[in-house]
Amino acid sequence: MRLRDFAPADQDQVRTLVLAGLAGHWGSIDQALNLDLHDIAESYGPGRTVVVENQDRIIGTGTVMPRTPDTAEIVRMSVDAAARRHGVGRWIVEALLDTARRWGKTAVVLETSAHWDEVVAFCLACGFRVTHQTDGDFGRDTWFELRLEGSDPSD
Repeated sequence: MRLRDFAPADQDQVRTLVLAGLAGHWGSIDQALNLDLHDIAESYGPGRTVVVENQDRIIGTGTVMPRTPDTAEIVRMSVDAAARRHGVGRWIVEALLDTARRWGKTAVVLETSAHWDEVVAFCLACGFRVTHQTDGDFGRDTWFELRLEGSDPSD
């Protein structure tokens, strides 16, 4: 397995992986809600998207986006169901946190559906803490934050 930056040739595999993860949670996919996945490089260009590849097959992905001068956000993270619980997700999170540190961010946030218990547990296990919950169009969302140490580029 190797972790590397997203390349345009990864577009179809990454889109399929993220949509499969969503379908696993929601039971179906509304294509109109995922237009950002039609061109990942364009949608997430200001950030960094990574993939984990195993034998030329992408089994994990995640993106970190700058949001404020101090904060970055992890979005569109997904790990193939067969590859879960093998450290792939943790590897992706650590790579994205390292990127946020290099950018000089002091915190990373992320959001997930509150009823996705295994995702909530994963975020907590990675060191994130719950900051608040909101009610959105598709139910309750849980927001997390992880304060970064060593994020000062002069360190």
